[in-house]
Amino acid sequence: MPWRRSHEEEHLSFRSNWLRAGVLGANDGILSTASLVLGVAASGASRSAVVTAGIAGLVAGAGSMAAGEYVSVSSQRDTEEADLRLEAQELSQDPAGELAELTGIYEERGLPPALAAEVAAALTEHDALAAHARDELGLPEDRRARPLQAAGASALSFAAGAILPLLAIGLFGNSVRIVACVLVTILALGGLGALGARLGGAPEVPALTRVVFWGIVAMGATAAIGALVGSAV
Repeated sequence: MPWRRSHEEEHLSFRSNWLRAGVLGANDGILSTASLVLGVAASGASRSAVVTAGIAGLVAGAGSMAAGEYVSVSSQRDTEEADLRLEAQELSQDPAGELAELTGIYEERGLPPALAAEVAAALTEHDALAAHARDELGLPEDRRARPLQAAGASALSFAAGAILPLLAIGLFGNSVRIVACVLVTILALGGLGALGARLGGAPEVPALTRVVFWGIVAMGATAAIGALVGSAV
């Protein structure tokens, strides 16, 4: 009878690819769009001009994030595939040497030599390339780069994040739209920082604090520049 887990353990590291892309995309969507519309609003532009700029920033940003993630993660995937091809070639040319190498890896991890040799032989017989990918190269199947997944997560999260400051600046009147946008952005950044930390198993307060702090700095700088440009032009 095959062995089964008595309970399912939920580890967090398998989330690294899409979590990184998703959190980065949402953070960039919230902050870049908020900064953009605040800068345009601070220049004295009309509501329609501010909303138009925000929509253009949303579309351009989502596309840019998706393209950037796809290219970056594709390069990582290419490197991984090259390593796997090289390992497959070494397995075909020197199987005994590769078996000895795998045995040595298990010995270094604490197995007695006889048991390490037995485990290495069994795993090699089952799937030699998978064993070397996992234990020699550190490339288990569930941790490998996935360009389309990263690109999609980045684009969707950017758009979702960008909607929040865009709605705030567009729905409220001229007298309170900047304050509303800033408050919505701070709340969204704080929530995103806490969520990202929780999903990644990290402390929430430091993540929330640094995201909000640098968000306020970016918004303040952009609004100030927008006001200066608006008065000069």
